Parts: sequence; structure tokens; C-alpha cells
Amino acid sequence: MSGKGEQRRAQLLDAAEELLVTAGGTELSMRAVAAAAGVRLGHLQYYFPTHAALVAAVLDRVLNRSAERLAPLLAPIGPTAPVAPIGPTAPTNDRAGDEAAEQLVRALLAEQEDARLVRLFAELWALAARDEAVAGSVRAFYADYRTQVAAFLAGRRPDLPAAVVQGRAQVFLMLVEGAALFRSGLAGVREPGADEELLRTARSLLAP
Repeated sequence: MSGKGEQRRAQLLDAAEELLVTAGGTELSMRAVAAAAGVRLGHLQYYFPTHAALVAAVLDRVLNRSAERLAPLLAPIGPTAPVAPIGPTAPTNDRAGDEAAEQLVRALLAEQEDARLVRLFAELWALAARDEAVAGSVRAFYADYRTQVAAFLAGRRPDLPAAVVQGRAQVFLMLVEGAALFRSGLAGVREPGADEELLRTARSLLAP
């Protein structure tokens, strides 16, 4: 596809994504997207012949953007030499790893301050509940996400059994991703002090 064609395709996806955020997945019809983009239905169908193709393209773009944001945060790190205990009962601590884990969790929680992004993912989850093709793409995204979290943890704790690493990675995803619904106000009130407790709990799943 030419550069101009790619630009037009991106503009159509922008319109579809905006409609998804503002009106919801139930309003994401071909005619509604064409109207929002200011083009004829046939023009939209030239780039996306079916509703399924349009939804798949929106989904792929959203998930790819998220994967690109996550990649540098989840870059695996190798275990570092433990820091000598300060006192007789002080636990061994991987300071570099602790800092990396805290930066990761804080960055993920900071993303949840973007109300538009949270709404976008909420609508994608809703679409996934109704459409198996969408659900398959979402599951594939989270499977890769979990693999990266597991690699992050395994690089710091090579002594942990693989099953433990995978279990912690999955719980980490459940905790952080589920938190978006509450921290955004979609599923409840955001209680004072909850963020620090969330940070502590999420970080502990990646702790040495």
C-alpha cells in the first residue's frame, strides 16, 4: 500500500477508535465509522471490506501500541550480586531488581491515569466477550504479556520453579490489569491509600 493509502487507512482507524471510546463497541458499525470519518461507505469498505476486518485492524493497532509501550519496561534483567546485609537479620536484597520492579509497576499504573486508554481497553474487553475472533486476539496479547513478565521475574529469580514463575506472572497481570477498572472509577471508588498498597503487592510478586 502506498504512503497515501497508509495515511488514509490510519485516518479511518482513528475515526473507528474514537467512536469506540466515545460511543462504545455496540455503535461501531461500518456506516457509523464512515460517517465519523466523513467518507462514503464504499471508501471505508475499500480498506476494510467487512466489519470483522475493521474491528481486527483496530484491535491489532491498539494492542501493538500497548505491546510497544510494555517492551522496554519488561526487558528481562539478569540476577545481580546481592547486597550485603546491613544488620544481622537483614534479608538479602537485589536493589537493582527492586528498582526495576518498582519502575515497571509505577509505569503501568501511570498508564491507567489515561482515562481514554482505560475506556478503550474496557470496550475491547466487552467486544471480546461477544466476539470469539476479538477474544482470540486479546488472549494472544495477554499470553505474550505474561511471557514477558515471567521472563522479567525469571531473570531475577532463576531459582524459582517454572510453575511458580508462571503463576506469579499471571497473578501480576490479574492484579494490575484488573486494577484499571477500579482506579478509573468504572468499577468502584478509588480509596485513599489503595495505590500504595497495590504498588506494594504488585512489586512483591516480582521481588527477589
